[in-house]
Amino acid sequence: MATVRRATHAGSWYTNNASRLEEELDGWLRAAGLTKSADVRGVIAPHAGYSYSGRSAAFAFGNIDPANISRVFLLGPSHHYYTPKCALTKAATYSTPIGDLPVDQEVIEELKATAKFEMMDMRVDEAEHSMEMHLPYLAKVFKGYEVKVVPILVGALSSESEAMYGRLLAKYIDDPRNFFSVSSDFCHWGSRFSYTYYDKKHGQIHKSIEALDRMGMEIIETGDPDSFKQYLQEYENTICGRHPISVFLHMLKNSSTKIKIGFLHYEQSSQCKTFRDSSVSYASAAAKLDN
Repeated sequence: MATVRRATHAGSWYTNNASRLEEELDGWLRAAGLTKSADVRGVIAPHAGYSYSGRSAAFAFGNIDPANISRVFLLGPSHHYYTPKCALTKAATYSTPIGDLPVDQEVIEELKATAKFEMMDMRVDEAEHSMEMHLPYLAKVFKGYEVKVVPILVGALSSESEAMYGRLLAKYIDDPRNFFSVSSDFCHWGSRFSYTYYDKKHGQIHKSIEALDRMGMEIIETGDPDSFKQYLQEYENTICGRHPISVFLHMLKNSSTKIKIGFLHYEQSSQCKTFRDSSVSYASAAAKLDN
């Protein structure tokens, strides 16, 4: 019995009306105005409700040239389930309102055989939104193309584990048919997130948040996982996809293909001016062949 991971956040985090969803995605992709490039081998994109981050995410997914890609690795953080490891899906298909994406069972088995992964319970899989929010965009961009997904839930990893998974997955970067979709929002600021870092030299709070996020983005662009780790330790910026990003940085470091990350868009859900305010930041990047 082939199991389907349902689109559990459709109808709440984004519309479950297929034609409306297509329309929204089309609109955002057009507005981003990006040229598709075969050199783009991965993206970092947000995963909030589409009314918050759908526009921003288009600046990642709009870069994808689907022509020669046959497999998309999804790396998303775990929001509700604690594991010190990475976990693989048990589903055969990931469903979206605009088309289903088959899971690459062969690669799942290959990864399972390393004994480094746990298997995700279907309840855990369906409760998690970090990868699901990338799926409608992928279904849209790859419409009419044969593509499979390899969803990997990235747990609360130690630095050693981030490096280990990065080494283990690095070989997949060297196959140009593989693509990587890394899921992360940036700073979650405000007392409801227990994070109110403020450096007043930047002026208003939202400017301080932006400066903090941009520092992190610039460090990610250097491709150095150790500098990123140091930055997180120093500022404790609440980047929820820090573990997937770190694993991806270790993958790039260990692969023989030279790939450079570049951020293309940044925005905040609202502009914080007082300590009663709160916001979440969204940043979109493309990981491109460094020719």
